[in-house]
Amino acid sequence: MSASQHETRPEHPKQDAYLAWKRDRVPLSRIALVMTPLLLFLCLAGLFYARLRSGDAAVIPSALIGRDAPATDLPPVDGLERDGKPVPGLAAGDFRGVVTVLNVWASWCVPCHEEAPALLELARDPRFRVVGINQKDEPANARRFLGRYGNPFAAVGADANRRASIDWGVYGVPETFVIGRDGRIAYKLIGAVTPENIRTTLMPQIEKALAGS
Repeated sequence: MSASQHETRPEHPKQDAYLAWKRDRVPLSRIALVMTPLLLFLCLAGLFYARLRSGDAAVIPSALIGRDAPATDLPPVDGLERDGKPVPGLAAGDFRGVVTVLNVWASWCVPCHEEAPALLELARDPRFRVVGINQKDEPANARRFLGRYGNPFAAVGADANRRASIDWGVYGVPETFVIGRDGRIAYKLIGAVTPENIRTTLMPQIEKALAGS
């Protein structure tokens, strides 16, 4: 056997480690492809949360502000009554001739439970009417919810498939809209109605709508 057959390859640990790293590393382009959507989502979520927590819904404007309220035809919540009479659903013509506060809610929505007393107090003002869109709820649960807290709504439309909520540009329940006598959306509040934002935001917008033609 020749001497060359007994020769062994010199060891180069640094070079071998580099080659192993180069072979096993994930390309930066792939990392960027995975991380970019995640970072974008986190940024948008953080921005939305910060604005929502600020209590100023005007910083998340609705594209519908100043436009006619969507043509909304929804059946009533099955079996829902108020003062011994069936509570009607919503019809397209309901938003003209009177200032209306529309609240989108659901029994499964935690902030909806929190806002219920404030919404009931708001509805005591006879100068405008308060109506609701009950989103993707079981009728029995909706009735139980209003039976527990009281019913502020002159009419409630059952939005079983969320189609109406999408038409209104709803991000998530609860959301509240002010509609003028002309049938146009004047204001949108994202998040729960509270005594504070009734005083500082919602009532001034309602008063403005009441003063309008």
